[in-house]
Amino acid sequence: MGKVKITIDNTPVEVESNLTVYQAAKQIGINIPVLCYMNLEHLNIENRPGGCRICVVEIEGRKNLAPSCSTLCAEGMVVHTNNRRVLNARKTVLELLLSDHPKDCLICPKSGQCDLQDLAVKMGIREIHAVENAEVSTYRKDISPALSRNMDKCVLCRRCETICNTVQTVGALSVVNRGFMSVVAPAFEEDLIDSPCTFCGQCVAVCPTGALTEVNHTPKIIRALSDPTKTVIVQTAPAVRAALGEEFGYPAGTLVTGKLVAALRKLGFAKVFDTDFAADLTIIEEGNELLNRLTKHLNGDTNVKLPILTSCCPAWVNFFEFYFPDMLDVPSTARSPQQMFGSIAKTYYAEMLGIKREDLIVVSVMPCLAKKYECQRDEFQVDGNPDVDFSISTRELAALIKTSNIDFNVLEDEDFDHPLGESTGAAVIFGATGGVIEAAVRTAYELYTGMKLQRIDFHELRGLEGIRMATVNFNGTQINIGIAHQLGNARKLLEGIRNGMYHFHAIEIMACPGGCIGGAGQPLHHGDSSVIKARFDAIYREDASKPLRKSHENPYIVKLYEEYLGNPLGEKAHHLLHTHYFDKKKIKAARKNKN
Repeated sequence: MGKVKITIDNTPVEVESNLTVYQAAKQIGINIPVLCYMNLEHLNIENRPGGCRICVVEIEGRKNLAPSCSTLCAEGMVVHTNNRRVLNARKTVLELLLSDHPKDCLICPKSGQCDLQDLAVKMGIREIHAVENAEVSTYRKDISPALSRNMDKCVLCRRCETICNTVQTVGALSVVNRGFMSVVAPAFEEDLIDSPCTFCGQCVAVCPTGALTEVNHTPKIIRALSDPTKTVIVQTAPAVRAALGEEFGYPAGTLVTGKLVAALRKLGFAKVFDTDFAADLTIIEEGNELLNRLTKHLNGDTNVKLPILTSCCPAWVNFFEFYFPDMLDVPSTARSPQQMFGSIAKTYYAEMLGIKREDLIVVSVMPCLAKKYECQRDEFQVDGNPDVDFSISTRELAALIKTSNIDFNVLEDEDFDHPLGESTGAAVIFGATGGVIEAAVRTAYELYTGMKLQRIDFHELRGLEGIRMATVNFNGTQINIGIAHQLGNARKLLEGIRNGMYHFHAIEIMACPGGCIGGAGQPLHHGDSSVIKARFDAIYREDASKPLRKSHENPYIVKLYEEYLGNPLGEKAHHLLHTHYFDKKKIKAARKNKN
């Protein structure tokens, strides 16, 4: 790979020959507007179809304008990024896009965070010329348990297609039809619920318009908070505290835990609890499950199922149920922290309060859109009453705080309520890729060896590489661990296990880039992967600041087992804290046949 000398807007520059004109311009501080282009550098995710033509530039000696996002630099190239011809072309392209776009910006879920809207403001678009008789493409709406599709607002940037097919390898979205009626949709334009969609929501996270959004549970929560016959409590996931501040002007990676708690109290929740409490509970069950299987394996039991797979991520579970139904007996049966919390809240805590489970409303604030689907699964309900009633995203919470006229920036820090609000550092790191398995190792080591763990931080399990492998020494016993984030990497890891390529004792998988910190319900990163990196670092800072950093040391967890659950993996714990899995491909096929 050599270097080439080019000139951009009269500025000579020497760059690597594999860079695009857009990248070269960015290096010298020249901003070229983009719409379809996206590059998450830390995560090796790039979308550059060159389709929207918003990023066109003039290259001397070429007849046509060139898309800068997909045009490679060449020796001697002379580029103009902002002359009259270029600016006029970009404005014309944008006007054409807007001519086939709904004009309901005021009520659009992406209003204020829409890349198309931002471009229209920057380019000074105030009217669309000569479109009185222009045809406008329209499509039917599709609302699933977690995601909403309004393809009238699609600009065919194909970011969602790249993330769904190339990065996640789910294969739920692709361009169908031709010409004017082209649209990104599931095969045969079926509903998302009938497709392989895992509801990871990464398509929503990268969509530059309101074509893909989350299903909003906020109105239902407001009604519940206004009902005097209901007690409404809230749990909040670890990744939320590392990202919520971005919605209020804080730099990415700013921890706002105390302000988050204070804001939730001001919104009217009776109690503000921490999903980290349930993460500690998850580790007790999952750690003992790992220990149980591992002990049997080391004692020569050839029937034990290894590796054990963590099961905290609902999008990953959906993916597994659809694509790997032959391996359903491998994952841990432990429920996710969200669902463990809901189950304990509607039994143990409801009994403490002396109220019926139906009168206790459990709300979760999650970085993940798949959580909306997870809390609606039939196995997490008792006589039709869900363990977790409603789930909202970090973005939805931010909008609710703003709507309620709460000045987030001046709030004094407050602490979570007890008993379901106490947690350890091990629970906090659930929010980052590698965190769940590191938390499990901290507990499983002491359970297995009977010795106090001297080294708390397992740096070999951390990082943002898509697939990571490490060996942890359990006092002479080598435990092989695999870690993957993003479903495409999960597929590679699982296929390697299925084919006998890998031999692990335990695996952690998360569906989203960086884990929950990159969840689709977080503040939009707008293609900037440094945002995800900053959140990642914040999670481990909070872990390091905790007085207790191992889940089994949480005194409220110890008390819960003593007073209510009995032994880990016992009958009551199994009933309340564990689940089972399904062959999702068969279920979806049966639903299609029924319809």
